[in-house]
Amino acid sequence: MSDKVVTRFAPSPTGFLHIGGARTALFNWLYAKHTGGTMLLRIEDTDRERSTDAATAAILDGLAWLGLTWDGEPVSQFERAPRHRAVAEELVRMGKAYYCYATPAELEAMRESARAKGLPPRYDGRWRDRDPSEAPAGAKGAIRIKAPADGETVVHDLVQGEVRFPNKDLDDFIILRSDGNPTYMHAVVVDDHDMGITHIIRGDDHLTNAARQMVIYRAMGWDVPSMSHIPLIHGADGAKLSKRHGALGVEAYRAMGYLPEALLNYLARLGWSHGDDEVMSIADMIAWFDIGDVNKGAARFDFAKLEALNGVHMRRMNDAELLDIFINTLPYLEGGPAIAARLDDTRKAQLLAALPGLKERAKTLVGLADGAAFLFAERPLPIDEKAAGLLGGEAREILRGAHAALEAITGDWAAEAAEAAIREYAVAGGHKLGAVAQPLRAALTGKSTSPGVFDVLAVLGREESLARVADQID
Repeated sequence: MSDKVVTRFAPSPTGFLHIGGARTALFNWLYAKHTGGTMLLRIEDTDRERSTDAATAAILDGLAWLGLTWDGEPVSQFERAPRHRAVAEELVRMGKAYYCYATPAELEAMRESARAKGLPPRYDGRWRDRDPSEAPAGAKGAIRIKAPADGETVVHDLVQGEVRFPNKDLDDFIILRSDGNPTYMHAVVVDDHDMGITHIIRGDDHLTNAARQMVIYRAMGWDVPSMSHIPLIHGADGAKLSKRHGALGVEAYRAMGYLPEALLNYLARLGWSHGDDEVMSIADMIAWFDIGDVNKGAARFDFAKLEALNGVHMRRMNDAELLDIFINTLPYLEGGPAIAARLDDTRKAQLLAALPGLKERAKTLVGLADGAAFLFAERPLPIDEKAAGLLGGEAREILRGAHAALEAITGDWAAEAAEAAIREYAVAGGHKLGAVAQPLRAALTGKSTSPGVFDVLAVLGREESLARVADQID
């Protein structure tokens, strides 16, 4: 085995890249990056009934969006079936595996007998030492591995520690079906060996598979890769993560307006930690990650924490970079395409100028789009219910005076000049600043909340600002 670390992410293309799969990919990627190694990608598409090209494309798209790059071309497990068959037949030649001709009825009888005794169903080894010449005429046998009958198989796991499996529980499992197709258990071992995988990092639902796979490695005389079985993700209520908890495809998180970096930060913290550090950049995660620091217990997925963390990442991000990500995400956001259609150079400049105020209030890109909606609204503005409440009674009279004060500004139209004019007007009229600023905000944005009202005036510009206020006076 080489000194260089080689990890792999091996999803089944039966659906989207779900959040648990994304975290497994992340841990493989971080470990490879941390050690100066490589991460390979294998698509485990042997289940032809359920594997689809659309799911493969969605998985590749999800990984690309998250920035979890792999080395080389993705490997198709299905296309490697001839190699899997060749290894199974070689094991038979070596006397480490054998053809089994037990009929479905015989196998069912074994299961029934085991159940009656309260034992787990096991194959009884009836063809282990029989000569294939005794096979019924024309019968096609399945190939079974000769598992050790006594003692135990020990998995040295970097996360779970030493896990022991009694060999009597492993039984002589099938590695090649009678139709000539390899089983998943066998294909994985051959692929991992041929791809030079040194470290297997996967969900702990594969822990029992590890013991069986070690039987194949040893029969072939191959090095067993280092194993790390990471705990599954649970919902906030402690139950196994399901769709109601947020076990969605990563494309759903993109549509909900999460930043890839924030989602990776959150996933990294699910089951792994570095001191008290909550907020991490990609560079931090690569520098700090070690698979041995992953917890044994299941982690709980919490949307509120993810949202709060996303808000921190947005506020920390450079405005130009955030604008870039926002524009690229618009096609996926609800109402985003409508904004994208109106995003000319003038509005891009306005949006960039408004970002410092917008990102203070938003926790997601959806929130950012919502906050920025006033920039793209056509006059006369739609006024929401709360904003309409700020425009009643004497508010229109106050607005009339505010309009006159703003109209009188000479020189540069800027937040400072607007603030000075409105403060002077409020003092002269005996109004509290809020009594002027609130109806002004409602008139300018159609909402009761927005970035600072003087920033809004500066971003909208003189002509648009005065026109919007005038719409609410007339």
